[in-house]
Amino acid sequence: MISSSALLLLDLQNDFLHPNGAYGRAGQRSDDIAALPQRLKPLVDLSRQKGILVGATAFTLVPGRGGEPMISPHLKELRPFLAKGDFAPGSWGQALVDELQPADFTVEKIAYSAFYMSRLEWVLRAHGIKRLLFAGIVTNGGVASTVRDAQVRDFECTVLEDGCAAFSPEVHRAAIDGLRPVARITTVDEAMRGLAAA
Repeated sequence: MISSSALLLLDLQNDFLHPNGAYGRAGQRSDDIAALPQRLKPLVDLSRQKGILVGATAFTLVPGRGGEPMISPHLKELRPFLAKGDFAPGSWGQALVDELQPADFTVEKIAYSAFYMSRLEWVLRAHGIKRLLFAGIVTNGGVASTVRDAQVRDFECTVLEDGCAAFSPEVHRAAIDGLRPVARITTVDEAMRGLAAA
């Protein structure tokens, strides 16, 4: 069972979480989001010890003409502060936060779902993965979209309720409730107890 399981860390990147990242510089922060790396670190460490594949997704703004990022219109409207160099491929801002490094694999993503036009499903199938444990941000965006896409691909999905966060607790709770029909909802501590006993 462990050999066919993977922990997915969704978008826990410097440009989202670090004070010097794109969101931090723009004053876009959330205490709930900022708390995730330290809360998840023990689970990530235990997963590695138990041989569970640890993957990360990296939201990416692909550089276009003149190096300017190609930003979808809806995202540009939501986050007008995003600029050249933010979430750029291979950059510090695009990388997984230091506390959770290293991931066994990282998949770039360009939309809410990590499955959309990415190699994620190929990587998971190549490793024989059937069960996915989800943590990361934001619950109502990348997390919810990726979980739903995983469920329709017949992966067993478990969402860590306190291992995910959004920019408001109310939005987070609503997103978790919306995922109950397609995923098992648990906590970081419960997941660790299950792993320790495996």
